Amino acid sequence: MKWLTSLLLALAMPLAHSQTYPSKPVKLVVPFPAGSATDQVARLTGAQLQQALGQPFVVENKAGAQGAIAAAEVARSAPDGYTLMLTTNTPQAANVSLFKKLTYDPVKDFTPITRYGTTSFILMVRPDFPAKNLKEFLAHVRAQPGKLSSGYGSAGSQVSLAMLKQLGKLDVVDVPYKGIPQTITDTMGGQLAFTFVDMANALAQQKGGKLRGLAQTAGKRSSLAPDLPAIAEELPGYEIIAWFALVAPAKLPDAIVQRLHEANMKALANPEIKEKFALVGTDVAPMGPAELGKFIQAEVANWAKLVKLAGIQPE
Repeated sequence: MKWLTSLLLALAMPLAHSQTYPSKPVKLVVPFPAGSATDQVARLTGAQLQQALGQPFVVENKAGAQGAIAAAEVARSAPDGYTLMLTTNTPQAANVSLFKKLTYDPVKDFTPITRYGTTSFILMVRPDFPAKNLKEFLAHVRAQPGKLSSGYGSAGSQVSLAMLKQLGKLDVVDVPYKGIPQTITDTMGGQLAFTFVDMANALAQQKGGKLRGLAQTAGKRSSLAPDLPAIAEELPGYEIIAWFALVAPAKLPDAIVQRLHEANMKALANPEIKEKFALVGTDVAPMGPAELGKFIQAEVANWAKLVKLAGIQPE
């Protein structure tokens, strides 16, 4: 009977661990700089998890290589629930097609927990930019082949720019950055002619009068910015949508996955949280662990098509 007792104890251990989880602070890795949309969503959701689970969820920004540096580190971490990542379509899908070699597998090396929501990007220029709408913008850029530059700080903004160049027949100099906040700074400073900014930062910049939005990358107008036309209105077939989700290293115990997911779902059902998500340019669109896992696999294929359509060669 000793073997039966040992078996029962072994089966009980994960459950006991999950009931006491978390018993210490949790590290929430963000693969982009402070101030980015991902960072804002992480701080909002981290605060909710801390309130629900009683331990600090400490945001740690690790920018670089389109989120690949952070993703590789998290993938190598212990699957104990104390290292999580607030991920996006960039490290979890697009990087497969943007890099010739990744040091992590976005599907096999992670445990999906919860998708939080979706967002898009806004094409932004300085207030004094001569074009006042998208049609004028396209004409202005076409008239100056190779003379204007634009920066990108994520896969979403990179593909947004590449697809605009291809569908709009534009000749623009691309400049890579570690994150979108730096592209905003250089666009305001005149080093860049325009850039694609995540909805959260874009709405803040427009409200402050620092930059001016011309169009958005979603296939149709968003309720978060109804006055901004979709780029597809001028360039049919154009559509780029980004998303945010919580993942952990592979083989995270199911009981911890469910504890985290349940806490997330309670938070996302709160009208106040939905309002706060809207303020950071994000539509709440939750998914559970199994659905998110299938979604990420589908997104790897989807972003492969987008990267190919945009004519981007892997680095």
